[in-house]
Amino acid sequence: MLRTITVGIDGSRESRAATEWAAREAQLRDLPLKIVHVWQPVPDPMAQDPLLGAETQQHWTERIPREAAAGISRRHPGVEVITEQLSGHPGDVLAGAAKSAELLVLGSRGLGGLGGLVVGSIGLSAVAHAERPVVLVRAPATAADEHEPDPSGIPSAATPFRPVVLGLDVEHPDETLIEFAFDAAGRRATSLRVVHGWNPPPYYAYGTPANPVLHEALALREAEVLAEVLRPWRKKHPDVEIVEESRYGSAAVHVVEASREASLVVVGRRIRRSPFGAHIGHVTHAVLHHSTAPVAVVPHA
Repeated sequence: MLRTITVGIDGSRESRAATEWAAREAQLRDLPLKIVHVWQPVPDPMAQDPLLGAETQQHWTERIPREAAAGISRRHPGVEVITEQLSGHPGDVLAGAAKSAELLVLGSRGLGGLGGLVVGSIGLSAVAHAERPVVLVRAPATAADEHEPDPSGIPSAATPFRPVVLGLDVEHPDETLIEFAFDAAGRRATSLRVVHGWNPPPYYAYGTPANPVLHEALALREAEVLAEVLRPWRKKHPDVEIVEESRYGSAAVHVVEASREASLVVVGRRIRRSPFGAHIGHVTHAVLHHSTAPVAVVPHA
């Protein structure tokens, strides 16, 4: 089955930003772009209302993907565009649509001058349940935001991409996650900045006075572990420059800080079969809400 870059839209500026990002990614990967619009059937009492009923809903459900596809075709003439309309609960439907996609792209509301993402229930549900990578794009993100500034200090789509940032847990390094990040950096012809946050083990952290020598030894060990994890990947992807950052403190804080100078942030989500439902993980959850760059969440075992 031919995979696509699939984007979920609802007509908002957030979904328009996501659609633009998805079109650029489709171009990078030489894949079709599938625009999916999910609508929820009108309850019976409302279906009889001429302003809120079925005919009005049908008008908008047809107009939104049609106009989005037309705009993408004008701005990205080399991208094949497919549209699809589905009904049901958006979070569940989009997670299902991701199964046949290379990745699923969704929009998230930006916090204006403060930056960051406000991830709604639909986005979180799709991230938590999708079996393929999900990318969340804030509004009003633009192509220029992903690139280095030009000589005048203004970001431009004509300048090189900013680095791709990978948040990596060295205790459980997953090949699917790491490969996704290297592939993203390679396609953008940019460097991969691998960020690892660490804290002392409990038996060091509690009841032990601050010891600079011990701290330095722990920092050296964590840096060596990170280097060892990445050693085979350096050989596999010799054209990708790797910047290793093993830093003391919260992994989420360090990844969010790195996002300010990133074209894309890549984090993982461990797939857990739990009676209490899907779980995103506290680091990924924090990065989703506070990253200033698009965030790719890669599910893995």
